[in-house]
Amino acid sequence: MDGYKDDDFKGIDQRLRDSSTDALFDAILLLKDREECYRFFQDIATVAEIKSLAQRLEVAKLLEKNVTYTTIAQSTGASTATISRVKRCLYFGADGYQMVLKRLEEKEKGED
Repeated sequence: MDGYKDDDFKGIDQRLRDSSTDALFDAILLLKDREECYRFFQDIATVAEIKSLAQRLEVAKLLEKNVTYTTIAQSTGASTATISRVKRCLYFGADGYQMVLKRLEEKEKGED
């Protein structure tokens, strides 16, 4: 598909893969800093959609720290269904959360 080998996307849901999604991800990869991200995402998504994605990442961070569902729900406002879905993806998904959380941790250590 689009010049990629199937092995290039092992573990990726094939329903995601098409030229439009490739173009979206290519556009995101062109963003140079946080301000550009704010500008682009403000135009392409609603505030609620962006906040929902941010909430899921925060939930994943807390789950990695073994914080309880109750505490996560109270601190993030996420429903237990959202927390459960994030947990499932965190431990049985395509390893996207794991990859990003590891890089965020490495970045934080480098800023110390």
